[in-house]
Amino acid sequence: MSDTTGQTLKIGEKDYPVRSGSVGPDVVDIRKFYAQSGMFTYDPGFTSTASCESALTYIDGDEGVLLHRGYPIGQLAEQSSFMEVSYLLLNGELPSKDELDKFIYTISRHTMLHEQLAQFYRGFRRDAHPMAVMCGVVGALSAFYHDSTDIADPHQRMIASHRLIAKMPTIAAMAYKYSIGQPFLYPDNSLSYTGNFLRMTFGVPAEQYEVNPAVERAMDRIFILHADHEQNASTSTVRLAGSSGANPFACIAAGIACLWGPAHGGANEAALNMLREIGTPDKIPEYIARAKDKNDPFRLMGFGHRVYKNYDPRATVMQKTVREVFDALNVQDPLFETALRLEEIALSDDYFIEKKLFPNVDFYSGVILSAIGFPTTMFTVLFALARTVGWVAQWNEMISDPEQKIGRPRQLYTGPTQRDYVPLGQR
Repeated sequence: MSDTTGQTLKIGEKDYPVRSGSVGPDVVDIRKFYAQSGMFTYDPGFTSTASCESALTYIDGDEGVLLHRGYPIGQLAEQSSFMEVSYLLLNGELPSKDELDKFIYTISRHTMLHEQLAQFYRGFRRDAHPMAVMCGVVGALSAFYHDSTDIADPHQRMIASHRLIAKMPTIAAMAYKYSIGQPFLYPDNSLSYTGNFLRMTFGVPAEQYEVNPAVERAMDRIFILHADHEQNASTSTVRLAGSSGANPFACIAAGIACLWGPAHGGANEAALNMLREIGTPDKIPEYIARAKDKNDPFRLMGFGHRVYKNYDPRATVMQKTVREVFDALNVQDPLFETALRLEEIALSDDYFIEKKLFPNVDFYSGVILSAIGFPTTMFTVLFALARTVGWVAQWNEMISDPEQKIGRPRQLYTGPTQRDYVPLGQR
């Protein structure tokens, strides 16, 4: 819980208490500001507003720090597993071996979808974007699982949380299979969470699918790196939807819809398309010059971040993972060499250093996913799959917060003042 620092900030004639968390900037508690002053604060994008209290994830963008429950993301990505990180985010502590085994067993028993949902998929056009399918199917889960929609019941919230985490790989894999006209594969609970997803995505009923350990580990890392990222747009959407009392499936569907936006979840696809446009390392100087030209619409994608003003700590792990995947699959892709050279040039260029445009996680993730065999339309789906655990953990935390209220941002109104209605014949 946050504490008052004993300090106050004087605004007009009133003093407002300053609160501090365990780490990070202090905040000014302005909950009574409107009642006492008759004014609102103005903060488009909420970039200077703490919308909630949370103990899940901490980001220091200036120092390039990302912590889940206090653990650095690099340590988790290198030494942990996605299931272990999921348990950590949901429960606050790393599990014992018995606790992890029980959690994995529980998740594996929720991987199947209600059989009628297969018919639901067939209602979409064959060329439907997989994210459109994800939004619809996840939102529809509340129509099939009535026993886990009572948000006032902690047991039902737990069941809903486990179901969402467990079923998301099945939903995502079925969206992919439907888009390419292949039959759905049922989950295989003898495999790991990530291995099962790879098999459901790339396997076929006619032959045995062998999970490549290097690809499985790479995907598990990608899931870990995308598991949660504080109060970003989609997470805030989940919390806002949840604040109204909406069921958890509807809240996660809302998060998926927000994530679909190219400024949020679609950035890795944009970065991959940029690398394809550049083509080869010898063309990089030309595109660097274009990026610096304010009159040229070209922008370097995968560089810079809304929060990070230093090297994205997730990008460090991702760069290493690219090399491991390429070596395991014997991939000779000029895109990776172009990416490495572009990163090297940009990091030594005064223009990018001054503007703090460092590579972010999206710079490499698209290259990895493409090498594994995912089409670009699936990139944001994979992001949603991984981020579901963060959304669920944030939703649970919000529901349990005694200070939680329905979200209701205010506005600075600039429209017409009151005027009288003029009948149609007199206009």
